Amino acid sequence: MRRFTAPRPGAAHAGRATTPDARGPLPAALLAAAVLATLPAPSPLAAQDVTVVEYEPRNTLVVPENLVTRARFPFVDIHGHQRGRGMSPEAVDRLIAEMDELNMAVMVNLSGGSGISLVEGLETLAGRHPSRFVFFANINFFGVGEPGWGEAAAAQLEEDARNGAAGLKIFKGLGMADRDTDGNRIPVDDPRLAPVWDKAGELGIPVLIHSADPAEFWQPHDRFNERWLELRLRPRRIRPPDRFPPFEQIIGEQHNLFRNHPNTNFIAAHLGWLGHDLGRLGQLLDEIPNMYVGLGAVIYELGRQPRFARQWLTRYQDRVLMGKDSYNQEEFHTYFRVFETADEYFDYYRNYHAFWQMYGLDLPDEVLRKIYYGNALKLVPAIDRSLFPG
Repeated sequence: MRRFTAPRPGAAHAGRATTPDARGPLPAALLAAAVLATLPAPSPLAAQDVTVVEYEPRNTLVVPENLVTRARFPFVDIHGHQRGRGMSPEAVDRLIAEMDELNMAVMVNLSGGSGISLVEGLETLAGRHPSRFVFFANINFFGVGEPGWGEAAAAQLEEDARNGAAGLKIFKGLGMADRDTDGNRIPVDDPRLAPVWDKAGELGIPVLIHSADPAEFWQPHDRFNERWLELRLRPRRIRPPDRFPPFEQIIGEQHNLFRNHPNTNFIAAHLGWLGHDLGRLGQLLDEIPNMYVGLGAVIYELGRQPRFARQWLTRYQDRVLMGKDSYNQEEFHTYFRVFETADEYFDYYRNYHAFWQMYGLDLPDEVLRKIYYGNALKLVPAIDRSLFPG
């Protein structure tokens, strides 16, 4: 057997060094590391002295790209916002030209207003381009608590429907900021509002409702918050508990509203803010048959879970409607790419909504058709069916 002899104190062998107490050779790499550890740390380069807010790394991944600037099928944007009566004829014509480039057959303007503003808005947009714009009316909850408020609001909705409103849009103030005549918060499922929901069901028009906001807005604004960057850039979106009811309370009220009015179709905007938990959202859809969901401003949720989202959208293909929210032509391209391609690891259009990358779902055509236009035709009878494939 070959024997090894310990080196003499202080002796050095090729490629190795010894410790002063002669307990054995110390690898040169470790000795170098020990020496470097005693040196003062170098100052960061100016280019490295950035904050997380400023950090925008370039994507070095090289993979196939399939940029999609036009939807495969004509689609309905169920969640659009336009000024309506404030738009010039030239602005309306430019918007139509951009819609044509996107293959957007119909835009649903959720900022339709009520009364004269609704009539004038329809005149400005739909009067110039019939069938291309559909308006949803809005309700002002000022005066809730006065005798007969619900009946009066329902009568106004009926008048708006006669004047061309194809649905009702409820903004997020209900449940968060709107107050009754006693100064109390108006819950989303407040029974005093029941005449409005019942009237919508009687008229056969849907209610698209935005309740709450992303759940992370209620969480501590710390390094564990997934939307830290958004809240850093948009601090007014933070929902402190002394000013707002809990997230779960608000969306719970929304779900109760749906259950309490089974004869009215409701579209929960923004995937009901449950795009991060599609399993839970699916259970709600199974339980509440008059509940549908819109995709406005939440494509980032689907694009980060492509396999499960594809399965989920295939299963619930009859309950999901295409929508974008604030209008920007180029931002639709991300929606198309997520839905229609199998691309990997591509940018979302806003760095503060999602710091992660998108993946394509490569949805089947039968699912795309329903999400793009089929479900909207089912829920909104005022949409012109001749604009879509048979």
